[in-house]
Formats: sequence, C-alpha cells, structure tokens
Amino acid sequence: MSTWTLATAPVLRRRPIPLAEPRAARRVVPEPPAPAPAAQGVLLVLPQRDVLPPGAPAGPRAAPPAGLWTRQFVQAALEVSAGRRPAGQLARWTTDEVFATLSRRAALALRADRAGPVTAAVVRSVRLCHPAAGVVEASAVAVDRGRLRAVALRLEETGGRWRVSALEIG
Repeated sequence: MSTWTLATAPVLRRRPIPLAEPRAARRVVPEPPAPAPAAQGVLLVLPQRDVLPPGAPAGPRAAPPAGLWTRQFVQAALEVSAGRRPAGQLARWTTDEVFATLSRRAALALRADRAGPVTAAVVRSVRLCHPAAGVVEASAVAVDRGRLRAVALRLEETGGRWRVSALEIG
C-alpha cells in the first residue's frame, strides 16, 4: 500500500458559487403529439354518389367507385405515415387496428424529424381485385420522397362507404 504525502495528494480546485441560474437549453426536443381524437377533422374522401333531390325517397346508399376512392385514400395514408397529415383525418375510413398503426407511424415520422424538401406522394397505379361482394383487395404503387412504395389494402363496404380493414405500406 502506498502512503499519501502532501506532494502526491491531488490538488483540489475551488470554484465560485454561481450568482445566476444556468442558461436555458438551446434546443428542447418536444414530445410527439398525442393522436388526434377520431371525431376531429375527418377527411372527406370522394363524396357519396347518392345525392338525392329534395323530397325523393331514400334508398340504399351506393359506395363510391373503389378505384378512385383507393387512390385518394392511399395518397392520404402516405401523407399520414410521413407526418404531413394528422392521423385523425382517416379515423372514419379505417378500422381501429389500421388507425392505431397509422397513428404510430405518424408519431414515429414526427419524432424522426426528417430534413429536406417536403414533396407530396404521387400514386402511380392502383389495381383492384373483388374476392367477394362488398370486398375489394387493392394494391398501389406510389412515389414518396424519391422512393417507390408498394401499398396493399383491403376495403370493406359498410353502410354505403368503404372502410379499410387491412393496410400494409412498404
């Protein structure tokens, strides 16, 4: 064991007590925003085609054409997953599971804080398959931030409108 002597002891430095509070941080990282409530700011996707004249009897509603509706929904879903559109706008058009997935992707995109020019996604093509009555399985190819992306989704007709029950964005 070594013995301590005054010559080998570490020198203690004395610093004055600060008179002011420390400066605020230069950049504070905000918490990701909570998902918007489902009833707030619902996106209107392709209006219904069953607009009746006043006084006409109400009949069963017909869902809009699946191809056009799918193109608009894929565009909006890519904007949500990139953090450029609130996920709450698509709550009416999706099941709870799909809405939770889109909300999670939107929160992650906002947290990533991507730099660079903001460009809109462009849907290049949509293909439809009708496996059963009132059900459409669709695939789409889109360009988003310079990348080709594949999107697969399943639409189910309920109450005269389409609802996305499965969504995969590649």
